[in-house]
Amino acid sequence: MSTYVIGDLHGCHAEFVALLEKLAFNPDRDRLWLVGDLVNRGPGSLACLREAQQINARCVLGNHDFHLLVAARGGGKLRKNDTLDDILSAPDRETLLDWLQQQPLTVREGETLMVHAGILPSWSLAQAQSLGGEVQNALQGEASGAFLRDLFGNQPDRWRDDLAGMDRLRCIVNVMARMRFITADERLDFAAKQGLDSAPEGFSPWFQCPRTDRARLLFGHWAALSGQTPEAAIDVHALDTGCAWGGALTALTLETGELTSIPSHEAGRKP
Repeated sequence: MSTYVIGDLHGCHAEFVALLEKLAFNPDRDRLWLVGDLVNRGPGSLACLREAQQINARCVLGNHDFHLLVAARGGGKLRKNDTLDDILSAPDRETLLDWLQQQPLTVREGETLMVHAGILPSWSLAQAQSLGGEVQNALQGEASGAFLRDLFGNQPDRWRDDLAGMDRLRCIVNVMARMRFITADERLDFAAKQGLDSAPEGFSPWFQCPRTDRARLLFGHWAALSGQTPEAAIDVHALDTGCAWGGALTALTLETGELTSIPSHEAGRKP
């Protein structure tokens, strides 16, 4: 049995299928983890959702997955470059959205944690798992529509243990699904989205901040890293290698650390 952890699909279904074939993935024997952002930007978002559900992949929610849920169930609007119409008009739309809405923000086994964007250096794995569970409960509760309606926003931009209500939930989502750069006191920046040289003054990549445990963190979200985490202070694996932007789709074999990639079929789509 092997566990394969695959980076952001972003609707790149043809590459997803090709990568599974290259891995000789067998759903009766192997396990599949997906680091979020299954949908949007690529041409096969609907097929990616259907495939992930059919093979019972373990997924975490990314910012584009939240965007889909907000558009479908929280009164949000699609953006110009979104490629989500096929999902919203599909006959199995509600089944797929229900499945997506049930996915967690973290998947943990021992000292290994998968999350879409990252976790704060001050959060233990148990704390991150618990905080992600708070969001999952809100997503599955009777007030999930109100939660999705009020989800997006940049404030508060710094975690405090005494945060409550929507501020608390929004901050958890922003850390786990949107974070790239933080300050030494863990304030988040939401403007810089390119490589490491785009860091605002006083900010650094979250993975360059030391932790007090021996966690192994698996994340996606940051295509501009091209899978590289220079000067990382912790054991991290960046798995978004920009398939939707003309890069590649990459899988990590969890047991061996081996990386396997399939080149993008795209001609260089803009992020």
